[in-house]
Amino acid sequence: MGHLRAKQPVPVCYTRGMQPPTRSQFPFWQVQKPGQPLFSATAWNKPEQRTQAGRLGIIGGNKLGFAGVASAYSAAHTAGVGEVRVLLPQALQSSLPPSMVEATFAPSNTSGSLARDAISQMRALGAWAGMILLAGDAGRSSETAITYDDFIRDYHGPLVLTRDAIDLVAASHPQLLERPDTLFVASFAQVQKLLTSVYYPKMLTFSMQLLQLVDVLHKFTITYPTTVVTLHKDNLVIAHGGQVVTQQWTNPMLLWRGEAAAHIASWYLWSPRQPLHAAATAICEL
Repeated sequence: MGHLRAKQPVPVCYTRGMQPPTRSQFPFWQVQKPGQPLFSATAWNKPEQRTQAGRLGIIGGNKLGFAGVASAYSAAHTAGVGEVRVLLPQALQSSLPPSMVEATFAPSNTSGSLARDAISQMRALGAWAGMILLAGDAGRSSETAITYDDFIRDYHGPLVLTRDAIDLVAASHPQLLERPDTLFVASFAQVQKLLTSVYYPKMLTFSMQLLQLVDVLHKFTITYPTTVVTLHKDNLVIAHGGQVVTQQWTNPMLLWRGEAAAHIASWYLWSPRQPLHAAATAICEL
């Protein structure tokens, strides 16, 4: 008997005589304008007093860099999170700026990223925090990838992944997409890989229209309980539970440096049952 082969994903395209969908056909799609939040009620979920504004744990860094982790740490404080703690590999202990006063260090491996022995401190941070952000700068060590996978398997709270942390745990993408309370702030190429990891039958292409992407993510997030935030053609796209919000976005560096993910994690911390509303409100602030 021959091996069964997975069906190849089908590009989203329209042949002659077929009309592409219009926005009026998409009642699940809302467009947010910069500075004008769609979900004004969500803004009231932000605690007025920092002492009641929750706890965010950030994990990342390797001996070659931690700029994204530092940006996320600063952005979370700016957003108004009550307490922020950062867990870094010990290889960075001598490189840390004095401003990161809430950093702790866990064992690092020969690659300068988190070692297997870091798992106990990662779990302790997960038990302390109301939200974990895997902020990237994680390196490419297979040992670190296993450590991240082990942590994610045992951690059951809200989780945000961004930048190269998404790539590091590529082997676990199918499980992560089935995991509740999981939010990806991902590049378009990373979203392509997420869909490919579960053999999703629709293919994303860089040339596709925004309407087409909205339609695919609408259907994808009905099937999987995840939240996806990505950038496509100067539009930030947020999808969860079949609902999609888009907003014009002209500063992609806020995504690639980690600030956007930290803001989203902060608002998600305050509205854990409404990830779409939280993410949309967060980006409207930036």
